[in-house]
Amino acid sequence: MSKIEQSWYKPFGLITLLLLPLSALFWIVSTFRKCLYSAKIIKAFECKTPVIVVGNISVGGNGKTPFVLWLYEYLTEQGLSVGIISRGYGGQSDNYPLLVTSVVNAQQAGDEPVLLYHRLKCPIAVGPNRQHNIDLLENNYTLDVIISDDGMQHYKMPRSIECCIVDSERRFGNGFVMPAGPLRETTKRLQNVDIVIENGGEANNSYTLKVSNLRLVNSSDDVKHTVTHAHAISAIGNPKRFENSLEAQGITLLSTHHFKDHYAYTADDFAQFGDDYIIMTEKDAVKCQSFAKLNWYYLPVDAQPTDSVINKLNSLLKEKGILNGL
Repeated sequence: MSKIEQSWYKPFGLITLLLLPLSALFWIVSTFRKCLYSAKIIKAFECKTPVIVVGNISVGGNGKTPFVLWLYEYLTEQGLSVGIISRGYGGQSDNYPLLVTSVVNAQQAGDEPVLLYHRLKCPIAVGPNRQHNIDLLENNYTLDVIISDDGMQHYKMPRSIECCIVDSERRFGNGFVMPAGPLRETTKRLQNVDIVIENGGEANNSYTLKVSNLRLVNSSDDVKHTVTHAHAISAIGNPKRFENSLEAQGITLLSTHHFKDHYAYTADDFAQFGDDYIIMTEKDAVKCQSFAKLNWYYLPVDAQPTDSVINKLNSLLKEKGILNGL
C-alpha cells in the first residue's frame, strides 16, 4: 500500500492537505458528469436484460466478490438464468469483450472474473466497455438477469438494482474523495442506492464471511493435513482481514507480504520462501496455478448475508419485475 493510500485511513496530515485541491477538482468533474446523466443530456445505453450492480463508493477491497458469488447462486436457486460482466482489472487480452472459459487465464481476463468462473462455470463477459460485455452475453445466452461486478459509477450503464458493499472495518476512511481519500463518490450517494450491505459488522444489512478448509493452489482438493505455520501472501485491498482469518484457525504466520491489488505474480516473487508453506487468497491463487508448489494453499471464503439482506433483495426483485412469486 502506497503512502497516499495509507494516509486515507490515518488522522488528517500533510499528504491529505496537499491532495485536497485535486480532490476538489475530482469532485467537481464527477458531480458535473453525474448531473449530465441525471438531466438526460447524456443518456445511458439500452439493454434488454435487467442489471444488478454490486459496487461500492470507495476504492480498494470491500468484499464484492464473495457477495457476487452468493448473489449468483441465490438467483439461480430461484430459477433465474444469470450472467456476469466485469471490467477485468489486471487483464490484458488482445480482444475485448472476452468470454471467460476454462482456457482463459487471469493474465487475459483479470483475477476476479477467472475466480468467478472457476467457482460458478457461468457466462462471464470481461472488458473495459460494459455495453459490449452485455451485448456479448445477450447475443450468446438467454438470460433473466446480469450481475455487474463493480460499475456503480458507470452511469452510462442502466441498472435495475444497486447493491453497495461497505467494509465495516475501514468504512470510508477519512471521508474525502480521491486522491486525498478513498472515495469515488461522497457518502451522500448511499441515500440513492437500493441497498447498502456491510461486509462484517453488526448492521442489519450485512454479511459475514464463512471460511472453508484450505485448498491446494494447483488442485481443488481440500487439504487432508493440518497446516500450522505458513507465509501469508496477498494482493487485495484489505489484507489484514485475510491474515486475521488465518490466525483465527490457529495458523502461525511466519511472515506477511502485501502486493498491490490485482498484482500479476511471477515465480520469482516467491523465491525467497524456498520450500516453506504459503497461504494466499483465492483471488491470488488463480494467478499462481501454473508455477505453484505442492505446499501452496489458498483460503476460500463465502458470504452469508443476514435475513434482512435476503428479504430486502426479494422485495427489490419483485418490485423490478425480475422475479415473481418469491
